[in-house]
Amino acid sequence: MATIQEKMISSSEGPRPIPVIALGTASESGIARIETVTPSTLIEAIKMGYRHFDSAAAYGTEKPVGEAIAEALRSGLIKSRSEVFVTTKLWCNSADRHLVVPAIKESLRNLGLEYVDLFLIHWPYKVIQEKLKLPIPTECIFPIDLKAVWEGMEECQDLGLAKSIGVSNFSSRKLKQILSFAKIPPAVNQVEMNPIWQQKKLNEFCKMNGILITAYSPLGAVGNSLWGHSHVMECDVLQNIAMSKGKTVAQICLRWLYEQGVIIAIKSFNTERMKQNLDIFDWSLTQEELNKIDLIPQRKYTSLNRTVVTEHNDILAEIDADID
Repeated sequence: MATIQEKMISSSEGPRPIPVIALGTASESGIARIETVTPSTLIEAIKMGYRHFDSAAAYGTEKPVGEAIAEALRSGLIKSRSEVFVTTKLWCNSADRHLVVPAIKESLRNLGLEYVDLFLIHWPYKVIQEKLKLPIPTECIFPIDLKAVWEGMEECQDLGLAKSIGVSNFSSRKLKQILSFAKIPPAVNQVEMNPIWQQKKLNEFCKMNGILITAYSPLGAVGNSLWGHSHVMECDVLQNIAMSKGKTVAQICLRWLYEQGVIIAIKSFNTERMKQNLDIFDWSLTQEELNKIDLIPQRKYTSLNRTVVTEHNDILAEIDADID
């Protein structure tokens, strides 16, 4: 079983460890409520050494995550709940002050847990929509009252429903807004990050303010027809480094992210790839290799913002312009 390195995040209990690799659970099918991840798959992940699971109300994967943890406890794979780090997220239809606590309680019911380790605001806008459907129509998108919603997030931590709270898909500008009024600063900002979209300015801002980045789409969400692309995996620079080191391109990407000091949310339910994705800790990239990756032309290929909401939306334009 692999041993995954940890970092520390702020929490209601002071600094707490967070495994640097999380098994992501987002997928097109899951969002459409077609089962794509089963408790048995997640049990196999626990056997391999995974101890951090990244879920969300919108993914439809909270129940299998909770069932896997319960089974791991019953079978003795883990000795206590505290051995597993669970992240979930507030979906945009609950981005109102009075809906935040009920939303986390619903997530906890789905997970079968008394608390989550990390609770994130999923996106910096509000959606009024009975059933999640992508892209979300323009008329269903509204600005978020960030101060009010963050007060709800703080209440979740104060009540012990979440050990830590944070955000997802937030720019430095929006983080500055939260920091201007937050009683509890966000512990984490989960954003798209990979060698082709390196988020250098945002990562620097977060480090300066004690906010840990979690990188999603570390491989460009390759294989996902809804929001993914193959540009990361097909990058010549990454392929050449992988060949010279006897590693996969995925491993080069994950090691590069690890050396940027971020948490990594990587989704694969293929057993061999799941094992490979953990094999990044007993080797490193040379300074020359890091320099080559640093020079890769930057472009936000993943159109996740524009997949989630309709084109030409004013709120979307603000989000796109605000990403560092």
